[in-house]
Amino acid sequence: MNVDRSPRFVSRLTRDTLALIMAGGRGSRLKHLTQWRAKPAVPFGGKFRIIDFPISNCINSGIRRIGVLTQYKAHSLLAHIQQAWGHLRGEFGEFVELLPAQQRIAASWYAGTADAIYQNLDIIRSHRPKYVLILAGDHIYKMDYGEMLAFHVENQADITVGCIEVPLEQAGAFGVMGVAKDSRIQSFMEKPDAPVAMPGRDDAALCSMGIYIFNTEFLFEQLIKDADTPQSSHDFGKDIIPSVIERYRAYAYPFRDPENSKQAYWRDVGTVDALWEANMELVSVTPELNLYDEDWPIWTYQEQLPPAKFIFNDDDRRGMAVDSMVSGGCIISGAKVHHSLLFSNVCVESYASLSESVVLPNVVIGEGCRISKAIIDKGCKVPKGTLVGQDLGQDRERFHVSPNGVVLVTPEMLGQKLHHAR
Repeated sequence: MNVDRSPRFVSRLTRDTLALIMAGGRGSRLKHLTQWRAKPAVPFGGKFRIIDFPISNCINSGIRRIGVLTQYKAHSLLAHIQQAWGHLRGEFGEFVELLPAQQRIAASWYAGTADAIYQNLDIIRSHRPKYVLILAGDHIYKMDYGEMLAFHVENQADITVGCIEVPLEQAGAFGVMGVAKDSRIQSFMEKPDAPVAMPGRDDAALCSMGIYIFNTEFLFEQLIKDADTPQSSHDFGKDIIPSVIERYRAYAYPFRDPENSKQAYWRDVGTVDALWEANMELVSVTPELNLYDEDWPIWTYQEQLPPAKFIFNDDDRRGMAVDSMVSGGCIISGAKVHHSLLFSNVCVESYASLSESVVLPNVVIGEGCRISKAIIDKGCKVPKGTLVGQDLGQDRERFHVSPNGVVLVTPEMLGQKLHHAR
């Protein structure tokens, strides 16, 4: 079946679509970074939160009816969404709707990804979408969901699963698919011990991105059936998808760069190492993720701040930053910053040096500190003369050190009990 993929046709598809973003995850592999916030609320890229990427993708794709499902320590996430996304106009039928776990159907919280959608079926029905786009709220990427919707309709699919190619040794952390030549899914295993390689490749597997498009009535049927199955774990990857691939039309949509048909940029920043590495990639000369792309902007709440400021120019006390990204409100006061990413309102005091580090908002790095290969959490006041990343043995006594040697510093580790999620 050949389908018109003109912008007008695709815009009709996106108008008939409701996007649901799964943003309730704790993200325990991020360690202390998710002690007071959900994973989708973790800051990324100098001024954003992780949740801004899937929401921006929806807006840029023409999907302006969006629900965000929250559960774990959601205050920071809810506050950010209200600030960043409250500008959508309800009278035009566009919204970002917050859907916290509220025991609407049962006395339990969300028991799995499928159960989270099931518990909001009445809300989904009230919006009367033709298609439901289900997204993970904790990945970094830029994607036109309109193209995936056109692919879904073109193949007369009941469900379409967004997929990427993952090195075989890493594929065990994903849902792994086997597909026919026409992209129809023939097998699906969630986090298999021995992932199966793609046809014609012995080094990679085809894996789910946690992105699904359902025909709405089909989704309702499968969720109700799953809810009535006592032995189910009520999860899309473990239960729903494996149960439908034989009897229904399930297709895999490969996520590729439209300019060169190669694997598109996609990052799961679910560990301290992965979060640090993805931020460090942005500091490079030509990063794969282009935050300066005017055709596909990433939107967020824009705090009103003065420009970054660099002061003092003595030989031993020069305020400077090289190969770095420095956000508004920062003051580099007679300190040296190299190959680092600084979020808003960071102050680096005299004689301090900072390299290969990610510094979240509202941090003060005291005089004479030396910090290397670190993530400094929001609100830290790093005392004068503190050494981080110079001796990992000593760092392990006070901070968290990742398997790849990234040092995570939080206010609590410094004895600063902030007890807030933002």
